[in-house]
Amino acid sequence: MSKETITVHIKYRDVEQTFTGNVNDVWISINRFFSEMIPALEVARKALLTVDLEKLIDECKNIIAVAPEGPSLLVSKQKLTDGETLALDLLAAYIGNKLGLLNSDTLSKEELQAGLGKSAKITSTRLGELCREGFATKTEEGNYKITTIGIKRLQEEALPKIREKIQR
Repeated sequence: MSKETITVHIKYRDVEQTFTGNVNDVWISINRFFSEMIPALEVARKALLTVDLEKLIDECKNIIAVAPEGPSLLVSKQKLTDGETLALDLLAAYIGNKLGLLNSDTLSKEELQAGLGKSAKITSTRLGELCREGFATKTEEGNYKITTIGIKRLQEEALPKIREKIQR
């Protein structure tokens, strides 16, 4: 049997492992890696909250859009609550950023106020509610962004209700 060494590098998602040694030892190590690491990573992945961007965009069709100037609502604000309007603006900023159309996934209080069309006090109150409910968060720079759990809750709870409202 040969005493030559072999090196195998494996990269799976964020985990990388390099195995070096004789063929038999490397083969055993690779099998151990796959039998121990992959199931553990799969279990962890099930607990990790992620956003399916393609599905999200499809669910937002005819509700929000991203223009070069920024996020836009395609539905009448009169059919939406203030919280829904703000959450949709933040969602559009998120999508625009993920698609590379916007430089940031955050919006300033002034941008959100302009989109809402209400006073600074009402905008601040509604943003505070969105943050307390976990839909949004305030960044260190003082801007606002939608949270991953906020996106999930919008998809599951708010978007179906919004669709129903705009179809009336």
